[in-house]
Amino acid sequence: MLDKLIIEFDKGVRTLFAPAASARPHPDAGMPEAEMSEQEKRHALGLMRVNHCGEVCAQALYQGQALTARNEGAREALKHAAFEEVEHLAWTECRIRELGGHPSVFNPLWYTGSLAIGVAAGLLGDKWNLGFLEETEYQVEAHLNGHLKDLPEQDEKSRAIVKQMRDDEVRHAEMAHEHGAAKLPLPVRGLMKLTSKVMTSASYRL
Repeated sequence: MLDKLIIEFDKGVRTLFAPAASARPHPDAGMPEAEMSEQEKRHALGLMRVNHCGEVCAQALYQGQALTARNEGAREALKHAAFEEVEHLAWTECRIRELGGHPSVFNPLWYTGSLAIGVAAGLLGDKWNLGFLEETEYQVEAHLNGHLKDLPEQDEKSRAIVKQMRDDEVRHAEMAHEHGAAKLPLPVRGLMKLTSKVMTSASYRL
């Protein structure tokens, strides 16, 4: 158990403070940087910082959920989703740097809270654990669709990243459903949306 805790602590430290790596090519690889006004660039940066923050939260959620998942199939589904989220982390981190910014200063706070939520979801049982994963991914899909509408039209680099992230998130939700995810109660889904709005508002600025 001590070894497991040390490994999970190491994962958290690397998520927050070490550069993430991607096994797949970055979706925007080879694309030229678009001409953008300073206002457009700041807006794109804010949106990509929000997306990066969301990936930090996803790592913590899946980490907590995998720790407490009882079924091996559910655990493997969560680990697979977490692996692709690491790639999202790398893509958004790189794009933030290209736009001249930095990740959100609130990331350690969001990570800690998301880890606790993930552990709690797992303790409720695998069907609710997977239900939380499914609902999270569908909410993220809607969030990313909003960003595709909101990003500067000419910023194809950011758009390519967001599109691939969205496609991956949909597959994660479908995978959770196939493994027996339960539909979360409406109040829980509402609370998740409210929490996401608070995180989005803070991370966009800082």
